[in-house]
Amino acid sequence: MMRIRITQEQPEGARLNGEPWPAVGEETEVPTAQGAHMVAAGVAEEAADEPSKGGRKSRARGGDGG
Repeated sequence: MMRIRITQEQPEGARLNGEPWPAVGEETEVPTAQGAHMVAAGVAEEAADEPSKGGRKSRARGGDGG
């Protein structure tokens, strides 16, 4: 499994593995091959290995000034 952070919005109604598409900045876990494809496509970036507080998905906090 791979932890990713969403970087691109998708049209209303978009789904990711049967769930509503996460908001920009949210993190989720997906199969490694799927995550690698999403990163290569520019819709996500690899996130830290540690899950964020709050379970499967949560808003990213902090950052490096961006």
